[in-house]
Amino acid sequence: MLTTLVAFLGACTLVAASPGPSTVLIIRQSLHSRRSGFLTVLGNETGVFVWGVVAAFGLTALLTASEVAYDVMRVVGAVVLVGFGVQTLRAARRSREEPENEAAPDGARSGWASYRAGLLLNLANPKAAVFALSFLPQFVPDGAPHLPAMVGLAALWAVYEIGYYGLYVWFVGRMKSLLSRAGVRRRLEQVSGGVLLLLGVRMALEG
Repeated sequence: MLTTLVAFLGACTLVAASPGPSTVLIIRQSLHSRRSGFLTVLGNETGVFVWGVVAAFGLTALLTASEVAYDVMRVVGAVVLVGFGVQTLRAARRSREEPENEAAPDGARSGWASYRAGLLLNLANPKAAVFALSFLPQFVPDGAPHLPAMVGLAALWAVYEIGYYGLYVWFVGRMKSLLSRAGVRRRLEQVSGGVLLLLGVRMALEG
């Protein structure tokens, strides 16, 4: 059991370290405040847990079995990514009108909006659903009840990634004196917005 747990956490680390839309969004939200970044992490990991539970019940198999269902989710996910990208680019454009040393206050952004952004981005990604279906069963110990083990692993996965992505939020917060400068922040917003936009277009075009 201990060997399986160590292997599972190692795999979780590799998954979290792989760049993706969630990483970009978390860093982007953390530019506003640690609170916004951390709530985005919580929203994202709620989505991870939801997909893990859905996979435990075998429902995500419907996405792999139905091309239509997968394509619908893929298009929805692409629209969500493009929407976040456009929103980020607009925020970068608006920031040009801000004074050079003005930083957004910690309470400027709604906590619910940050949480919702992380949750929506994860739930709108069909790849996250399919990945949970293929990832979690590999670490269910032999002889263990399948459903409780899958749900437990999903919970552990989500909690572990809260700690992992929390380091991103902490690091961005430590760099706040540099990143809060209007020019630097605007450039980072432009980069993250462009990446989200390109990921959305890629998701829309891929089969």
